[in-house]
Amino acid sequence: MKLFIKCDDANHTCDKTQYNEASFWEKIKLNIHLIYCTACRKYTARNTKLTQVVNEGKPELLSKDQKEKIKETLLRELSKEI
Repeated sequence: MKLFIKCDDANHTCDKTQYNEASFWEKIKLNIHLIYCTACRKYTARNTKLTQVVNEGKPELLSKDQKEKIKETLLRELSKEI
């Protein structure tokens, strides 16, 4: 069994862990890799933060009137000569 993995594999395992798809051994190998790889530690930290933001976020939806107003403004600006 290979305990040391490449950065690409570590990042893939990090992504799998985010969605609870990584096996126990994959998590072990990822943690060993994170001990000595600063770049992957940063990737994992950013990935974890992104997951938290997405899970905690409450998106606000625009009404049809707001969407139409934005569309009109965009079309008006695009039609102006530069």
